[in-house]
Amino acid sequence: MDIGNPIDLAGRAVIVTGGTKGIGAVIAEAFLAAGADVLVCGRGEPPELPGNDTRRAHFRSADVRDPAAAASLVDEAAHRFGRLDVLVNNAGGSPDSDAATVSPRFVEKIVALNLLAPFYVSQAANLVMREQDTGGSIVNIGSVSAHDPQPGTAAYTAAKAGLLALTRALALEWAPKVRVNHITTGPVRTESATSVYGEDGGAALAGVIPMRRMATPDDVARACLYLAGDLASYVNGADLAVHGGGEVPARFLATARDAAAGTDGHLFSSP
Repeated sequence: MDIGNPIDLAGRAVIVTGGTKGIGAVIAEAFLAAGADVLVCGRGEPPELPGNDTRRAHFRSADVRDPAAAASLVDEAAHRFGRLDVLVNNAGGSPDSDAATVSPRFVEKIVALNLLAPFYVSQAANLVMREQDTGGSIVNIGSVSAHDPQPGTAAYTAAKAGLLALTRALALEWAPKVRVNHITTGPVRTESATSVYGEDGGAALAGVIPMRRMATPDDVARACLYLAGDLASYVNGADLAVHGGGEVPARFLATARDAAAGTDGHLFSSP
């Protein structure tokens, strides 16, 4: 079987929402390195767009929570590149909040960003992709919160659980021309995550992850390349876990902590 170069995406056109910084910027750079043309969006244009010495992503200002703005973003990509092959719904996130006191406005904004926005952009992308002979691929960036809620994330958890369900529903409706898949991300080490995971870069958290480290944006980007490319041509409605094996159950931590005393502090032996 000749699969050629599985990450050669030359001639493909890609949108990455929230692609101006953090995980989204690294995803955009990965697609650029694979030869694709990339359009990123955000609320404001950054000082420097994702890219390398020779190629840069294009930018469009867009609030993808607005259906009209989402449709305009897709129109821009289709007009600029003449096609649209891949959509990565990366824009999302939420600060922690107390479910007992959080305002209705806050809940609406979190659901709009993490669930409604991917729906709106996907709807517009599907209209373009379904008319192409080669169809297209949509990748939704989700969270372990959809599977394992954490305190302070009620609205975010509900939205991300909805995104996972939306992925499966769209995969049923839009196949075979358009594939729709989901990536469940665990904790990812980025500059903006320092306030959440601590100044140690997540070293303490790494002790409860089987892979003994937090994910990097590159880990998520590589998963996107796989789901978008030809190697995944029969992968549809999937939930790809990029979380290092998840987290060790609390009951194990409670009984194993004494056993870990005197070691390097991790609960797993070195490979």
